Amino acid sequence: MTKTTDTTVDTTKVSTAPATPIVPLPPAAARALAVAGSAVALVGTFLAWTWTKEFPGNLTVTGYPGGLQVLTLVGSLLTLLFAVSGWGSPRSSGAESGGGVKGLRWLTPGGTNSPVLLSALGVLGTTGYALGAISYELGGLVNLEPGAYVSGAGALLALIGALGLPVDQPYDPSDPHPHLWGRIRHALTAPEPARAKELPSWAEILVIAAGFGVGLYVFAYGIGTEYSELFIGFLIVTGFGFTAVTRAGLLKRLSALTAKHRNVAMAAAFVAAICFPFTQTNDQYALIGANILIFATVALGLNVVVGLAGLLDLGYVAFLGVGAYAAALVSGSPQSTIGVQFPFWAAVLTGALASLVFGVVIGAPTLRLRGDYLAIVTLGFGEIFRITMNNLNGNSGPDVTNGSNGIPNIPDLEIFGFNLGLSHSVLGHELTRSGNYYLLMLLFTAIVVLVFRRSAESRIGRAWVAIREDETAATAMGINGFRLKLLAFALGACLAGLAGTVQAHVSYSVTPEQYQFAGSVPPNSAFLLAAVILGGMGTISGPLIGAALLYLIPAKLQFMAEYQLLLFGVALMLLMRFRPEGLVADRRKQLEFHETGQLDVPEDKSLPEGATGVAKAGA
Repeated sequence: MTKTTDTTVDTTKVSTAPATPIVPLPPAAARALAVAGSAVALVGTFLAWTWTKEFPGNLTVTGYPGGLQVLTLVGSLLTLLFAVSGWGSPRSSGAESGGGVKGLRWLTPGGTNSPVLLSALGVLGTTGYALGAISYELGGLVNLEPGAYVSGAGALLALIGALGLPVDQPYDPSDPHPHLWGRIRHALTAPEPARAKELPSWAEILVIAAGFGVGLYVFAYGIGTEYSELFIGFLIVTGFGFTAVTRAGLLKRLSALTAKHRNVAMAAAFVAAICFPFTQTNDQYALIGANILIFATVALGLNVVVGLAGLLDLGYVAFLGVGAYAAALVSGSPQSTIGVQFPFWAAVLTGALASLVFGVVIGAPTLRLRGDYLAIVTLGFGEIFRITMNNLNGNSGPDVTNGSNGIPNIPDLEIFGFNLGLSHSVLGHELTRSGNYYLLMLLFTAIVVLVFRRSAESRIGRAWVAIREDETAATAMGINGFRLKLLAFALGACLAGLAGTVQAHVSYSVTPEQYQFAGSVPPNSAFLLAAVILGGMGTISGPLIGAALLYLIPAKLQFMAEYQLLLFGVALMLLMRFRPEGLVADRRKQLEFHETGQLDVPEDKSLPEGATGVAKAGA
């Protein structure tokens, strides 16, 4: 890649020099080895992996995979499909485009080799973890049965074959013999998907529905994992599998269809989310889903402040607390010092309005600050709120919040005679208390998504983006920066207060310790900000995905609670190093953080002919 005389990269001069694979194999032999290895790993899942049922999942049955075997089976099947789909394709020899096995070409429109490598890594990681966990928990390799060795050997052979395949896009000619990490890094930068054949509208709608159906199944399976070993294996196989599907170009195809049928996609997402509590037989898992929605809704409200307006708020969880305390005080709880009970709609308005007022009161004197100074002030506000709630106990101050005891015994909501605290039978399925609150929070999430979407696409939303990019330039163009920043601050606070009203009733109590800057249990300000950055600032699905991951992982891996903050910090460092734009990023962020040759975005037709974008040199 040739650098110009300024600080940009000329993207029209990327070399097309091929690279030598890590494993020097002929492309046909490498693909055959990947196919054979994944098939062997798949067959091994139908054999016993251990002799005792002491390891969770019952891996002693022959002919019926269970537990971690199922994850290896799914990963092997995905690797097998990707490898077979590119058989005979010119792209499998390093060319730019080509055919593949007829009937399976649609699986790899973006690249035939990178998905094979990524899915093979997932199979080896999941199988290797399973074998290691069995040996560690049962006391040695002697506890492994032949099926475990068969799957392990097959996974290793599949990876060797994948490393012998050419890359889907050319290497830098200055590095014709890259190391292993370079090979994997190039697998993460597959080229654009080939142009797909136009489908009828009904077929495109069916594809959208199937995509959200698969997403619902994967999410429900992850929440429903009954033991930590299975959840860790689930994380490994889904992480690599999701990346492989992305680099194959399938997600980009689905994104194009959802953009074309936006209303249908929103309806399909909403229907899939409604179906979630009906897929859970354990009330605890439905409760996790309800808390994920609360966390995600608050993160989406923070995305207005951070993602759109570019205001670094380190005390945002305080607005969630304001809404929760306001709802708890008017809930009719015996420990409420006010002693009143508002109907549900009035309690929601009270919490949202209280948070909005606090947002204006805090934002008015502080939003003339910028950058680090604003971050310090908001951090101080978050701590002041928590300490104040702790001191309003009748001793250090007026008796309003019962101090550290908080407001317990918050009664369940009753809406139009429907008591959310009781189980109800819906279409023959028992909807528990957690399921009731999940559906209520889903309605609130839909409202927040609608508000965010309409705000982002409005004139005010474009002004927020202008302020985020360069406030001085925006002010010079006639934008009232202070007024619009205050509006973003107030709107974000109002959305957080809205979620707080439901959180108070879901958790039965409100205490000051729930609203810290950082802690081992979300939501807190650090986790909320991380959810926005992890998912992708300025997007709708990004904070929802980030919040779901940051809440679900600690909830399922409670045995790692002592090391949670350490692992959280390590994960953030890795994320900032390898994907600083977040899991779901818009084009602007990808252009900002990556050279054009590594972008995973469509071609910008507004750029000069032959170029696909310009980014900062050395990004």
